[in-house]
Amino acid sequence: MTPEIIKEILQQFKKDDLTLEEVMDKLKFLPFEEIEDAMIDHHRALRQGFPEVIYGESKNVSQIVAIMEKMKATGSNVLVTRLDEKKALTLKDYFPNAEHDPIARTLILKNHEVKITGLGTILVVCAGTSDIPVAREAVITAELMGNQVETLLDVGISGLHRLFSKKETLFSANVLIVVAGMEGALPSVVAGLVSRPVIAVPTSVGYGAGINGLAALLAMLNSCVAGVTVVNIDNGFGAGYAASLINHALIVS
Repeated sequence: MTPEIIKEILQQFKKDDLTLEEVMDKLKFLPFEEIEDAMIDHHRALRQGFPEVIYGESKNVSQIVAIMEKMKATGSNVLVTRLDEKKALTLKDYFPNAEHDPIARTLILKNHEVKITGLGTILVVCAGTSDIPVAREAVITAELMGNQVETLLDVGISGLHRLFSKKETLFSANVLIVVAGMEGALPSVVAGLVSRPVIAVPTSVGYGAGINGLAALLAMLNSCVAGVTVVNIDNGFGAGYAASLINHALIVS
């Protein structure tokens, strides 16, 4: 349940459009609602500014549907991450208005308009085409949280002239998310150029010694450039969420 919905309920009560009993009925799901396989945190949007997100990879369709129905009833926007194609298409049968992104493996059910409330632009910088799925997850998360998001794709260090040709875009961003696999060097390069927070996202893209993203993760953790923060391997969602929190707290100069 979002702050806007709470305010609307209280305004309706103030105008005598709702009785006290009706208000209590609308708020009865706070702070959480217990169902068979989950305890849904309806209070999270009030507490943290964004509702609970459903991690779809290890849940079956019935579990996801049950959670989505309860969240829909409170008016929350719903984000489901890590969905395979089969699950996503089945969920679309239950929620025809839901938006499925097969590249990011996400599903969004919008129950209210998303307003841009972020103070600046979040820029998602992607090293290679193979890293795009993780970058897309970050983009979708940040956009749903009310941010203006731009992207720079396929600007890895094997051709730095591609990155330098977009320096004005780099310098104008308020927060940057840099997604890279292989040796994971791109975040250090970007952070050495800008005066804004850089969130590094290692991906599992790479050959054997990359160890499914571990090499990129360790390289990013050992960056010599100040201002680099690292999230877990392939965690585009975590990067988008963190970038949104920063973008709602930092004033653009």
